[in-house]
Amino acid sequence: MDEERVVGADRVLAVLKELARYPQGVGLEELTKVLGSPKPTIHRALRALRRAGLAAQDERGHYLLGDEFLRIAFTHHEMRPEQMRLRPALEQLAARFGETAHYAVLDGPEVVYRAKVDPPSGAVRLTSTVGGRNPAHATGVGKMLLASRLTTREEVATWAAAASLVRRTPNTLCTVDDLHRDLQAIRHRGYAIDDQESEIGINCVAFPIYLTSTSVPAGAVSVSGLTYRTPLSTLIDAVDEIRSALGPLTQASPRSA
Repeated sequence: MDEERVVGADRVLAVLKELARYPQGVGLEELTKVLGSPKPTIHRALRALRRAGLAAQDERGHYLLGDEFLRIAFTHHEMRPEQMRLRPALEQLAARFGETAHYAVLDGPEVVYRAKVDPPSGAVRLTSTVGGRNPAHATGVGKMLLASRLTTREEVATWAAAASLVRRTPNTLCTVDDLHRDLQAIRHRGYAIDDQESEIGINCVAFPIYLTSTSVPAGAVSVSGLTYRTPLSTLIDAVDEIRSALGPLTQASPRSA
């Protein structure tokens, strides 16, 4: 949390965002400590949020996100044009491979997962969540999106200096040269792979998705599998099938290819 005090509407929004970190609820004392504002100030913000249904208080007196906030968030998410267009393909891919299909967008040095479809059966599933984030350089979806934006070594170096190439596993690409070479390979073949680079035991293939532009992908779709159940080689062998399931959304215009 920024040390600069927040005031007015900013304070209410800061409280709302902080509540999202506590699905089991949080006490007023802890909120006051984390946000660095006086208790009466935080209490007034909570009262405003409760009046709007955006916050609630449980039997312990702890505060949590309210049902109205959840209704708004989920309704908005389900009605997003990208969600409505991609959901059938994600469901088809999850059912076909018995693994998880994601849609993610780039947000600075990270990817944000906008949609996730788990397979209809299977006891072991991925822990990723809608709204969750991961370092872009360590994920298939992230590298797929970076490949269209960072086309020279100099651009990769500038981006890496600001992003910090954190090592998630022994396979994570943590040097400018390694990442640059991989982005070149991605542009050449048209899809990205994650060979246990974000998490040991999980691999994926990812494809660009063109929703609002015919030259710059809006996001990327991946099929992510547990290595013991769906090896990376299996996903690579199915690249044409996955691309076909996604249809024209994976195709840039001829002028930008």
